[in-house]
Amino acid sequence: MSTDLDVDKGPLAMMDGLGADPLEDLARLLLKEIGEDPSRDGLRDTPARYARWWREFIEYDPGTVDTVFEATSAGQLVLVSGIEVWSLCEHHLLPFNCSLTIGYRAADRLLGLSKFARIAHHRAHRLQVQERLVADIAADVARIAGTEDVGVIGTGEHLCMTMRGIKTSARMTSSSLLGAFAEEGLLRSELLTHLQTAR
Repeated sequence: MSTDLDVDKGPLAMMDGLGADPLEDLARLLLKEIGEDPSRDGLRDTPARYARWWREFIEYDPGTVDTVFEATSAGQLVLVSGIEVWSLCEHHLLPFNCSLTIGYRAADRLLGLSKFARIAHHRAHRLQVQERLVADIAADVARIAGTEDVGVIGTGEHLCMTMRGIKTSARMTSSSLLGAFAEEGLLRSELLTHLQTAR
């Protein structure tokens, strides 16, 4: 007959002083594994800070993202640029930043200006890759604004490349172009021209 004592609980089961917060326990284990003493002055409160930061990141609340207004003229191009977000690379758990330009052709409703940044931050506050980030944002804008014509371009720097591996700074650009933005034409050209002048 097995008991709880027979169950292998992994590395955390070998730690002294397990607390009530598993994230704090993980932070203590990490510090020990890299040769640090979690009880020393500079690190004593680090596990609690680590746990708070992870929860702040994952439990981020963007507020209302779906505020729309009646469009004054259908077919109007709306572009918002310079939206800066931070996310975490799901491959290495290292941060990356991304500067976003979001454009859409209005149908019968306009998306509230602050909602672009709220949507972007909502999608960034999870383990991500940049390509999926821009695609998620484009899908949200299309759904909320009620239009098929959406373009999102993101340019980011990834610390998983800058701090580890090749250790070279570089910026990656990825895009998600839907509807008329996916076709060669005036709308796509205007988006790309705006992107060049905004840099």
